[in-house]
Amino acid sequence: MKDIKTNTKKTEKTGKSTVSNPMSKQLNELKKNTPKVSVPSVKNKPKEEPKNNKISNPITNDTSDIVAKINNFNTNKTSNRMYSGYMNANTKKVVDYSDFVYSLNKVLPEKTTSADLFNAMHEVFSEKLNNIYTAFGIYHEKSKCINLKLFSSFGNTYTTKVFLSDETNPVIRAFSTRRPIYLEDNKFLNIPYLQDCASMILPLNCVNGCQGVMIIGKNNIEEQHGLFLFIANYCALFIQNMELLEQANKYTNTDTLTGLYTHRGFQEVLTAELKRADKNETPLSIIMLDVNNISKINRELGHAKGDEVIKLLAEKIKQNIRSTDKAGRYGGDEIAIILPDTNTADAKYLAEYITYCLSCCFVDDVGPVKVSVGITTFPEASRDQEKLLILAEQAMYISQAKGYKEGMSAIISSSDYNFWADDALNSFAEVIAKRHAQLGIDFEEELVHKFNNEKIISQNHLMELANSLAGAIDAKDPYTKGHSTSVSRYSEALARAVNLPEDEVQKITLGALLHDVGKIGIPENVLKKPDRLSNDEWEIMKQHPVIGAEKVLAPNEALRELIPMVKYHHEHIDGSGYPEKLKGNQIPLAARIIAVADTYHALISDRPYRKGMSVEKACEILKEGAGKLWDRDLIRQFITIAPSLSTSV
Repeated sequence: MKDIKTNTKKTEKTGKSTVSNPMSKQLNELKKNTPKVSVPSVKNKPKEEPKNNKISNPITNDTSDIVAKINNFNTNKTSNRMYSGYMNANTKKVVDYSDFVYSLNKVLPEKTTSADLFNAMHEVFSEKLNNIYTAFGIYHEKSKCINLKLFSSFGNTYTTKVFLSDETNPVIRAFSTRRPIYLEDNKFLNIPYLQDCASMILPLNCVNGCQGVMIIGKNNIEEQHGLFLFIANYCALFIQNMELLEQANKYTNTDTLTGLYTHRGFQEVLTAELKRADKNETPLSIIMLDVNNISKINRELGHAKGDEVIKLLAEKIKQNIRSTDKAGRYGGDEIAIILPDTNTADAKYLAEYITYCLSCCFVDDVGPVKVSVGITTFPEASRDQEKLLILAEQAMYISQAKGYKEGMSAIISSSDYNFWADDALNSFAEVIAKRHAQLGIDFEEELVHKFNNEKIISQNHLMELANSLAGAIDAKDPYTKGHSTSVSRYSEALARAVNLPEDEVQKITLGALLHDVGKIGIPENVLKKPDRLSNDEWEIMKQHPVIGAEKVLAPNEALRELIPMVKYHHEHIDGSGYPEKLKGNQIPLAARIIAVADTYHALISDRPYRKGMSVEKACEILKEGAGKLWDRDLIRQFITIAPSLSTSV
């Protein structure tokens, strides 16, 4: 019994239970009411029992163990991950702000979207500041609500909408007043299982107003109020920049008048669609439409009326194309349509329907809208994007030339016409003049490519092609239209006058027809300049003989014997000409003949800066330059025949 009392006292003195613990009180009461029994002393234990056996008194010994387990549960529950928030919420952690700022600076510059920014910021907040949750809400103007997304420290996310009509909601109050709101809990979020903690709602303020809110869930948050306010301002600025960039891209690629793609946007879409068509081995068609007489409408009825017509065309196109089709304002009055997975026949069907719809629409003072339509198809016509667009434009100009028949537009495909037909060549010259002025001598002209790859079957065939090529070059320069043909005729007459053999006469006739073919590589701003050329512009113009010889004639074996005539027809007897400053008889006779004919026609032709001269005045100038600029004998012969030549230009 003494041992029991002794043991009991020891337990009372050294036991780990406390008075405040109800379990300890119950155990003490239990010991008082326990009957006294005889218990063998330790020294009387059998020798085989281990010395550390603790089951001699199950009541007293279990008492300390149970109490320890209960207390241990209360003090160590945060070791369980599910309860870690409680420790973070109640533990004040010293924040290393330099490390925090470094971490933010490391991840933020890489972000290009708001979603990426918010994810990255929450991760840094959780790791460096022990945030329990972070939420970001962006205001959606059309829905009049804030789209809220919350990230918890356990990796969960929640999304909800908070409408502006809910004026009692602290989120809306912070957004409307543009002032931070501090709350002791997060019940206002109404998110189940979200660990309760203090919250701060910070408006995302910028110059244009409030972009939304940022909500921080963290106890002791007031101590870091300034830090989070600074970050909220950063987020607002980021969001505003993203919106401005999006609007800029939208306006960059969207035509304000029609709502269609701009030229740039159209080109980008076409590039992507052609890659897809090439990968999937499917056709792709391009329709190009041009409003007829738009210049006349703008001039006589005003640009507002012209814009009305273009908008009507754009609306009809948007109403009738598929969701996969894309349309863009290709030029001032031109609209182009991209039709993926569409062959030429189907593209024509759509074009016919659009033109029919337009014919049924009457614009005041204009009547029905009339358009020219050109079509080309990948890969049938070409696989090259630039060439496809050239062919579509060329077909559109041919459609324009054919006019408006039987109440409908002439719809022309690039596969419908002969490249060497007059309409085709004239339209191609218009495309060149419009789209490739800036490319100059570096431009690989499609016309030259066609010319050099044409199979020559006879001399008449060659003359026919040369006439077509010369006509296209003259069409490019409206001030010298018909110049090549006239120079060829004058050169032929002079060659016969000096009694050259017939085969030489034929060569000179052909060479004179192509003497200015190099102008195809001269920029339009130089070729069509209404005033006299500057020194720099003149240096560019002086390259056309070399361009004609090397880029046009040299690749074609049948034409190489014409190279000296084309290359040297601007050389002078005294060596002051170009491109190689040849003198006297160094200049081939055929080139000297063409030089005289070329100069004469230039003198009697009208120019933007002067009227054409009379035959007599032109002959006087030729006499003055005889022996200096031109061959004296050839000038004498030409003056003799000049009055008999037609002076019509």
